[in-house]
Amino acid sequence: MKDSIARTTALLSTCAVLLTACGGGTQTSSAGNTANNTTTNTTATTSTSSVVPIGVAVAQTSNVALLGQEQVAGAKIAEKYFNDKGGINGTPIKLVFQDTSGDEAGAINAFQTLINKDKVIGIVGPTLSQQAFSADPVAERAKVPVIGPSNTAKNIPEIGDYVARVSAPVSIVAPNSVKAALKQNPQIKQVAVFYAQNDAFSKSETEIFQQTVKDQKLELVTVQKFQTSDTDFQSQATNAINAKPDLIIISGLAADGGNLVRQLRELGYTGLIVGGNGLNTSNILPVCKALCDGVLIAQAYSPEHPGEINATFRKAYFDQYKKEPPQFSAQAFAAVQVYVEALKAIDTKSKINKLPLPQLRTELNKQILSGKYNTPLGEISFTPVGEVVQKDFYVAQIKLDKDKIQGRFTFLK
Repeated sequence: MKDSIARTTALLSTCAVLLTACGGGTQTSSAGNTANNTTTNTTATTSTSSVVPIGVAVAQTSNVALLGQEQVAGAKIAEKYFNDKGGINGTPIKLVFQDTSGDEAGAINAFQTLINKDKVIGIVGPTLSQQAFSADPVAERAKVPVIGPSNTAKNIPEIGDYVARVSAPVSIVAPNSVKAALKQNPQIKQVAVFYAQNDAFSKSETEIFQQTVKDQKLELVTVQKFQTSDTDFQSQATNAINAKPDLIIISGLAADGGNLVRQLRELGYTGLIVGGNGLNTSNILPVCKALCDGVLIAQAYSPEHPGEINATFRKAYFDQYKKEPPQFSAQAFAAVQVYVEALKAIDTKSKINKLPLPQLRTELNKQILSGKYNTPLGEISFTPVGEVVQKDFYVAQIKLDKDKIQGRFTFLK
């Protein structure tokens, strides 16, 4: 075992040198982790003298990749930013990426690999709430902290003691977009709702939307269901349009939601459309193109939020991608930031490279829940159960340029 630890430490030292030379994160593959393919030893100290491994399990492939790719971007910007500032009191972090794809099995496999093979101290992920309900219990049983960057469905933090999230629950965020629609058109009376019935988040979100419709004394004229894998929405769209709604609300993901928006417009619907959090990405623009124009989406992040760290994050994202940072990138950045600042707090009291891995994970989980963090999302903290506490929320509307090709999220006052 001593020889194994020595080889692992040597490999990690080499990785740290490579990280410094490259100035950024790496994409971890199975072949790149053979030295870590050992059973966790509860008495061995963590191999963090050279780098601190933090897992990132998000959807890099499948129809969910439109969201996961934005999370990868935000996490990598955070990795470079915090390593440039000295990492964990001089020790750099290393993000270890595993692709969850778009289903529960992919998320479970990614979590198991990060925990048992990559020996990460904590995990950022997964992308979908549907995946979290299956994968988070894996981390809970192993007592590995999880920070959900985009899991907004009801009861995510209640999955376990080691589960928290930086994504505000849908019950707080979603109603804002309906209220914004009513402000733009006070004559709205009838509402049609669409939701993806095979996605836990979409089902949770549509419940909030439907309750908001009732609370605003509006008439719910039809509820149409679909699958996140669907591409043809002609039947559901026609049924909804025949009900003559003044407002349509969609809970789905970027690919299916964007196609639904496009087909609604092609069939002649001209009223306002509210999109849920799954449509909250500029990657929806290539899907519905000019027909995205005017879609309203509630936000838990604004690029214009005041604060030095958001200004730095915004500039780094814009410099690299030539567009404003989206919510999913900001939340991924914030999740990495929480880990970094919690680890720094622990390290000032007891050097993290001297702690056994199970003990470090436990101490890290406690520190995460007790801290306050000034992130691009604003100041956040956590309740004892792991729910994020955040005060600033927004609504944005997709606005197309004159050429009707390029578009952006315009934040409403």
